[in-house]
Amino acid sequence: MTTPPPDDDQTGDVPPPEEPLPPAYLPAQPWYPPPPGYRPPGQYGAPPPRRARISVGMAFFGAFLYFAINFVVGFAVLTMADSNGRAAVATGAAALALGALGGGGALLATKNPNVKGLGLGLMIGWAFLSVVSVGFCTGLNPEMYT
Repeated sequence: MTTPPPDDDQTGDVPPPEEPLPPAYLPAQPWYPPPPGYRPPGQYGAPPPRRARISVGMAFFGAFLYFAINFVVGFAVLTMADSNGRAAVATGAAALALGALGGGGALLATKNPNVKGLGLGLMIGWAFLSVVSVGFCTGLNPEMYT
């Protein structure tokens, strides 16, 4: 028997040529150019700190501020009610509601969290006082107009 030469392909030492891989098995190609704002993984860092959207302390202050305003305006309306009657009560109720709800809504539309809290507090104060006093302190009680 004779030995085959060392470069003989029929001995089984050399594997057969490979078939090309399907596209799904090929490694992912990088983006050219990368999309705007793209950073490679691991380079993002910490997220930016969150800004307060509304000041809770100013909301409480706004509610107490409305109580004080209502106290002063309420006594002024009741002293004028002796001479004008229903007109003074209706005007006072409208002024308090417009000041609390309209002014509070306007303050709530700003970007400053402290001013937003004050506006929300004015509206909360008006609603709270209307519920607790059954509408007497805010002029919503229909018996006040009879």
